[in-house]
Amino acid sequence: MSEEIKRSSGINRNHHHHHHRHHKRWLKWLGVLAIFVVVVLACFGVLAYRNVRNASNNMYNKSNKTTSGLTSQMNASKPISILVMGTDTGALGRSYKGRTDTIMMITLNPKTHKTLIVSVPRDMKVNLPGYSQYSPSKINAAYTYGGVDETISVIKNEFSVPIYAYGLINMGGLEKAINQVGGVDVKSPLTFSYEGYSFKKNVTYHMNGKKALAFSRMRYDDPRGDYGRQERQRLVVMALLKESASYRTLLNNEFLDSVSKQVQTDLSLNSMLKLATSYRSALGTIKSDHAQGTTSNIDGVSFEVVSKSERQRVSNEVRKSLGLKTKTVE
Repeated sequence: MSEEIKRSSGINRNHHHHHHRHHKRWLKWLGVLAIFVVVVLACFGVLAYRNVRNASNNMYNKSNKTTSGLTSQMNASKPISILVMGTDTGALGRSYKGRTDTIMMITLNPKTHKTLIVSVPRDMKVNLPGYSQYSPSKINAAYTYGGVDETISVIKNEFSVPIYAYGLINMGGLEKAINQVGGVDVKSPLTFSYEGYSFKKNVTYHMNGKKALAFSRMRYDDPRGDYGRQERQRLVVMALLKESASYRTLLNNEFLDSVSKQVQTDLSLNSMLKLATSYRSALGTIKSDHAQGTTSNIDGVSFEVVSKSERQRVSNEVRKSLGLKTKTVE
């Protein structure tokens, strides 16, 4: 598979790196995306159809805000967009609703053999259409106030793009999935200590779920801040996917039951199977980007302010990947 990714230093937040690519860095998928991907991959193998069907039923939760027409789009193998959200619910024993610290728009185009992944800053300053009394707010609070539907509404409003489906995963699920595959091997890109664990640069560690979660969560002692954390989360994701791909009992009912409790999506089993059969070619080229914000303190609150021109740029890119004409953002 050929891959291309845009590198972002995270040090000068006003500087764009959208057109700087680096083969080795693959995707900037955040760690919590792993569970969604693992479950979809599980659906690719239909040898245990009944187990997969049960897991799919457990995960399914309809949204009232996703764009209509997913089934017709997929039946015609037309490009689709999926909003992936990662919530901190479940991490460190927490059970409250939490916020979505991971927000990504993913487009899959089987005709051009391309996938686009665009990350949205979790601290992006937005207005909440359903909760004007709490506006402006950070985009990761949309889930706290109005759940998945409110987050989808905000994304559609800010970027003028359709969202055909969604996937929601919690951090507790990442830990459980790693334990299910017997741990993962990851090389640390820097030296640091966090939550009782110590890591040295360029040393490879075999991590259980708890250790991998600590490795991927540290942010403030990373010289690259949240961008550095995203890289470490990506390393954990890649390691988990590598283990899962060769995991003999991936379609085991116990495994699927475990991870399906950590995932929520409005993708039906038929849609997942359609992804496997008709959208695999979209992985031919995978491109990663992000909406670049500028840090600004507003009434004592630190926001990432994404300019209208930047939102328009992202909108144009996403809509182009979906084969749609450009549309002016509000």
